[in-house]
Amino acid sequence: MCEVLELSGSGYYDWVNRPGSEKEKEDKKLLKEIKRVHKESHETYGVRRVTAQLNKEGIFCGKTRVGRLMRENNIYCKTRKKYKATTNSKHDYPIAPNLLE
Repeated sequence: MCEVLELSGSGYYDWVNRPGSEKEKEDKKLLKEIKRVHKESHETYGVRRVTAQLNKEGIFCGKTRVGRLMRENNIYCKTRKKYKATTNSKHDYPIAPNLLE
């Protein structure tokens, strides 16, 4: 694989064994908190509400970052579809005659 990508073997293994960056470590910690808040809300909180809850708890982060982490880890909120009545039977309007009988 290194030959195809024109890389040295030592460079590849150095990259594989390199420890994560500070941002990656912070993202892992933040992801734990996001999962906790999301689970406590019975998976109904989306990006905005998760961000607001985290900020309220003193974990300051932006909604863009929270949104990216939620998207990358397939964390989505459950949406409830509201009931909508499509028929109104309580009216005094004339009813169309049955022409086919």
